[in-house]
This record gives sequence, C-alpha cells and structure tokens, in this order.
Amino acid sequence: VDVPFQEYVEQLLKPQDPARLGSDTLYFFGDNNFTEWGPLFQQYVPPSFRIPGTSPAYSFGIAGSGSGVPFHWHGPGYSEVIFGRKRWFLYPPDKTPHFHPNETTLAWLHRTYPTLPPAERPLECTLRPGEVLYFPDRWWHATLNLDTSVFISTFLG
Repeated sequence: VDVPFQEYVEQLLKPQDPARLGSDTLYFFGDNNFTEWGPLFQQYVPPSFRIPGTSPAYSFGIAGSGSGVPFHWHGPGYSEVIFGRKRWFLYPPDKTPHFHPNETTLAWLHRTYPTLPPAERPLECTLRPGEVLYFPDRWWHATLNLDTSVFISTFLG
C-alpha cells in the first residue's frame, strides 16, 4: 500500500491489534524508493557479510510494537536493528512451522507457540540496536517487533 511517510507515521505506526489478520498488517518495509531514501542508504554502513557474485538489496523498515511478518522463507540475508527490539523465530528448511498464513506473529505467539512441545519450538533470538542476524537460504522465519523498531534488511541473492 502506497502512503506518504508522514501519514504512515501519524496514522499507521501503532501497536498491532491482536485481532487483525496477518495480511492486514501494514508496516513500512520492502521495496523502498531509492530516490527518496537514497541519502539514508548512502549513510548506511552495512556489515561486511557477502556472497561472492551477488549484489545486495536493502530494505529499510519502521514498524509498530506487536507487528511483524508471519512465517515465510526466501533467499539468504541479514537484518540489523537500528532502534527498538525485534524478536525472530526460525526453522530450518526441512522443518515447516505450524502456522496459518493469515495469522499475525503476535497471534501465533499467544495461541500456537505455548502448545508446541519443546522439540518443535523454533530457534529464536531478540535483536537490539546494533545487532545483526544472518538468515540462511530457505530458512523459515517470522518476526515480532517488541517495540517501535527501525531496521535494515539486506537480501543477498
């Protein structure tokens, strides 16, 4: 959804409504306009992780507390938190997580996570400002912003 950044900050940058569907969760992240955000990316010094022969693609994000993305997978990359805290849940490619694609990560954490036997729980961590997480190729992952968060993800494929 295209909205002016000021409108996003004033009207949409709020804590997640636990009853909202995952597909209705909006936060600023993804295909950034590099003309508009060029000066930000020129100032950003990415961690030195690289995959030879590839060009990294950056995505800048700002998200309200309780928001996040449900489980999904894609190529390798890493995510760095600039402000706030972001909790990550990860499963290797051969272990598909139990989730509904329209369920928010917050709803999954409250409904499904407590019912999982310890052996079926994901690997997890919480990133704080200045910390970086590498996510391998095709690993399932979901995120949950514990605070209003500012982050940059780099896709390495």
